[in-house]
Amino acid sequence: MTDPTPADSPRKIAPEDRATSGPFDESEANPVRPYIDLGGIKILPREGLNLRLEVEEQTKRIVAVGLDYAGSTLQVQPFAAPRTAGLWEETREQIRQQIRQQGGRVEEREGPLGPELLAEVPVVAGPEATAGKRLARFVGVDGPRWFLRGVIGGAATADVEAAAAVEDLFRSIVVVRGGSPMPPRDLIPLKMPATPGTA
Repeated sequence: MTDPTPADSPRKIAPEDRATSGPFDESEANPVRPYIDLGGIKILPREGLNLRLEVEEQTKRIVAVGLDYAGSTLQVQPFAAPRTAGLWEETREQIRQQIRQQGGRVEEREGPLGPELLAEVPVVAGPEATAGKRLARFVGVDGPRWFLRGVIGGAATADVEAAAAVEDLFRSIVVVRGGSPMPPRDLIPLKMPATPGTA
C-alpha cells in the first residue's frame, strides 16, 4: 500500500482558538468588517499600519504582502495546503536549513502562535557593505486547505508589547483560499487592492 495514511502526513499546527481568534478562513471572517482585499488574504486596516506589496521582478506577480506596524515589519504569504495535512512542520525545517546555509543561527521555540523560529540572519548593509545580523521571527499557522506564513522583523523580535501588537495583526488576517484546485505549497494569488471608487 503506497497510499499515505493520515498518520503519515504532517499534522496541522495552529493555535487551538484559531477559528475564533485567527488567522481566519474566509468562511469564519466577519463579513461586515471593512477589510482591504488583496486576493489571497484580507487585511483589517488599523491606525499606524502601512501596507506594501512585494512584486517579483520578472513575472510582475505579487509574491508577498509587507506590513509595517508597531515599529516592526510583518511579511505574510498564503499557500495552498492539503485538507488533512499541515505544511508548517516541513516549512520550518526548510527555513532552518536555508538560514544555516547562509551562516545564520536559528532556534525553535514555542510562541503565542505555536512553534516558531527565531533566527539571526546575516545581512550586508550600508555603503561600506558592513556585514551585520538581523533578527527575524518565522511564524506559521495551518488552516483549512491553506497555510499562512509570517516573517516578523524589527521591534517585535524582542519587545514584548510590539510582539503582542504584531501577533494580533497576524491573527486578524483572513485567508481566501478560493474553490479552485491548487497544488499544495502554491502561493495563493495576491492582487492589488481596489482603490475606492474603482471597485
